[in-house]
Amino acid sequence: MSFFSQLLTATAEAKKDFEQIETLQRGIQGEISLATYQIFLTQAYYHVRHTTPLLMACGSRLPQSHEWLRNAVAEYIEEEVGHQEWILDDLAVTGADSQKIRHGQPHLTTELMVAYAYDTIMRNNPVGFFGMVLVLEGSSVSFATHAAKNIQTKLKLTEKAFSYLNSHGSLDIEHMDFFKNLMNKVKDKSDQQAIIHAANIFYKLYGDIFRAIPLD
Repeated sequence: MSFFSQLLTATAEAKKDFEQIETLQRGIQGEISLATYQIFLTQAYYHVRHTTPLLMACGSRLPQSHEWLRNAVAEYIEEEVGHQEWILDDLAVTGADSQKIRHGQPHLTTELMVAYAYDTIMRNNPVGFFGMVLVLEGSSVSFATHAAKNIQTKLKLTEKAFSYLNSHGSLDIEHMDFFKNLMNKVKDKSDQQAIIHAANIFYKLYGDIFRAIPLD
């Protein structure tokens, strides 16, 4: 069995728990308020703005034996840089004060997920960061574009309020193919276990962000 298949099997239960979160399910169906959508985008901004710094930190911590993986990190950086600005643009279209959000503070659940990502890279095995990649990009493929369409219909917003969700739904499909091939090159058992361990934790931490978003 390829490592990517092992990874999906080892995280299937955590993924199932994540997908059953009520806020997520209602978001996919478009059954959320404008305020709930704005809170989702706000928390997304607070963790997405760390994507490039996290990738840079991961690349800097990889040993010389993982140069092939550092090259992949460089590709991710090129793809991900600046995406947090898309979220602020979406928020502005919905009527939110995007500049106030830019200088605001994340919810505790968001801060803890970001903190664990840095901790994984700096204290544990930096390769474990790819567990976060699986969770966030895999989730986007599963619901982002579908949710954007339904939320737009329900809230009667312009398509310009959904650049983050629409772009990541389609973009992350390509990213997941890249990710699958990359994971199948990971042969070291300790690296594999670090990715599995982190992915299971990130399903919980990312899920907590959705659990904390009020529905009404």
